[in-house]
Amino acid sequence: MTESMGPSTDQVDLELAVGAEAAPRTQWQLFWRRFLKHRLAVASLLTLTLISFACFFADWVAPYDLDELDLTLIGVVKGPSWQHWMGTTDLGQDQFSQILHAGQISLKIGFFVAILSTLFGVTVGALAGYYGGIVDQIVSGFTDGFLVIPQLAILAVLLKYFGQSTNVIIFVLAALGWTYVARVSRGQVLSFKEKEFVEAARAAGATGPRIIGRHVLPNMVGPIMVNLTLSVAGAIITEATLTFLGYGVKPPETSWGFMLSANEGAINDTAKMHLLLFPGLMLLIVVLCVNFLGDGLRDAFDPQAKHST
Repeated sequence: MTESMGPSTDQVDLELAVGAEAAPRTQWQLFWRRFLKHRLAVASLLTLTLISFACFFADWVAPYDLDELDLTLIGVVKGPSWQHWMGTTDLGQDQFSQILHAGQISLKIGFFVAILSTLFGVTVGALAGYYGGIVDQIVSGFTDGFLVIPQLAILAVLLKYFGQSTNVIIFVLAALGWTYVARVSRGQVLSFKEKEFVEAARAAGATGPRIIGRHVLPNMVGPIMVNLTLSVAGAIITEATLTFLGYGVKPPETSWGFMLSANEGAINDTAKMHLLLFPGLMLLIVVLCVNFLGDGLRDAFDPQAKHST
């Protein structure tokens, strides 16, 4: 019998498999790998997604219509039960359904204020940081002026003057909420504009807006996304505060802040405590989820953080 003079095919395949180098991961693969290890951030993202879905599709998810009344319960506030998970109001309305519909306004304000303020703040900060000189002085002075004014008082005055509809609240909050993002963006651009890749793009004849859009902003995705998530929480809390003080959402619109304001008298009535407990609990859960999500994004986007890859 003739013996084989070379290694078998299986041996060759095994040696290739052992000696082969792992394919390099892309930046997005590394990001998702780090983010998925942050279990609290992943759980927060899933919870926030579930709450957002339930609120924005409340017409199908809520067990009762927004204006549906139980005539047998008018004037009688009932606590949580199998029929009404979060109890009922003094008008005989199901509070769980009320909370889902109110969440539409609170989350809408939070998301849109965060997007608008972040877009404006990043644009202003990037222009100030990149061009410097007189542009930086004007923008920085303008930003500092917004930071020193008492924003809550200005918000109350503006809402009283322009109206208290949801759209007005969004634009007013966004108009005063862009300053912190602008300062962060300016600092990031100042650190990037002297880097070699920016100098190379400038030497190649790229214009300022193109350098900012194609080379600088992509490297700022991490800080921008973290500030975006934190702005959501800030906007929701600010709206609830303004509404509780009487300067926010007005009927027929409703929000979690409005529910707290409308039931503030229940604080001394044990039988009605659920009217404050559940709207406040929803605010707490959403704000915590947004903050934990921001922590996870910061860790995942930070290339200098110590992560196991």
